[in-house]
Amino acid sequence: MIKQFNIPFALTFIALVLAFLIGGVKDMILVAVLCVLEVSLSLDNAVANAAVLRNWSDKWRDRFMTFGLPVAVIGMRLLFPLLIVAVAGGIGLWQAARLALEAPDQYAAILTSAHHEVSAFGGAFLLMVFFGFMFNADKEEHWIEVIEKPFARLGRLSAIEVALTLGIIALVSTQLPDGERASFLLAGGGGVIAFIVAHGVGDLVGGDATGERIVREGVAGFMYLEVLDSSFSFDGVIGAFALTNNIFLIALGLGVGAAYIRQMTLILLKKGTLAQYRFLEHGAFWAIGALAAIMLCVNVDVPEVVTGLIGACTIGVAVVSSIIVQRREVTRDATSDNPAS
Repeated sequence: MIKQFNIPFALTFIALVLAFLIGGVKDMILVAVLCVLEVSLSLDNAVANAAVLRNWSDKWRDRFMTFGLPVAVIGMRLLFPLLIVAVAGGIGLWQAARLALEAPDQYAAILTSAHHEVSAFGGAFLLMVFFGFMFNADKEEHWIEVIEKPFARLGRLSAIEVALTLGIIALVSTQLPDGERASFLLAGGGGVIAFIVAHGVGDLVGGDATGERIVREGVAGFMYLEVLDSSFSFDGVIGAFALTNNIFLIALGLGVGAAYIRQMTLILLKKGTLAQYRFLEHGAFWAIGALAAIMLCVNVDVPEVVTGLIGACTIGVAVVSSIIVQRREVTRDATSDNPAS
């Protein structure tokens, strides 16, 4: 098991050395804390990634780590926050980078000021992911049947997940000041569009059957996973500024955490954990729904530790439920094979 984490371990060593060179032992500890924070917040992300990757070839699974990890670290945890600051502050990308280096407090203030828009985009995207799973009319196995069965029936309605997500975004926007409402709606609509584009490019390229394969195993599917990863990480990136304003330390800590999550995803696939625990995937998507709800509760400040505990507990309950059901089935089969007993 330890050998399977060679890449994350190597990246941890490199990150800690770089942190020490930047600011000594204090920054090393800070990077370690950020890494643990990222892992604790993204356990459900690992399961959700595995649910997509299980139908991919080994070549694309490898690309998920070799190409996807640099995108996750450099793109989503370093460049993307810079882009947010550039747009929110009405400045250029280079100016945003200079601001991060020369005036980190001002940089953090601008990034935090865009929290509603970031939450709208990420929350809308994750809500579409959640509804996409729950409204799957072909889904035969349900964990929380009283909710999931009616959802599956509603899945026969065309674009029900789009209508509900946009409706929720519109409803939440009414709780915001007039000056923030339009940008919130625009960002939420962007999250819905990003989800539709990620799932629709394959159909555009090659028809229904072929398109499904391309979405799952191609550039569109790869980008879908990267957007999913960033949606999980938005709150973590912004929350990290409560610990430090140094964007490089944040990228190092959260990036190493992302490496562990991706390696955990590949281990889940290799060991067939999704098949072994039948409700694990359900638990992950319920955790995604909870995270989406938290992100969209823009007027409620939910600590990151609470968010992480909700995801971990939901997955834990799903695993326990799977074990209980499996044991019941084994007992029932044994009883049916030995009726005299």
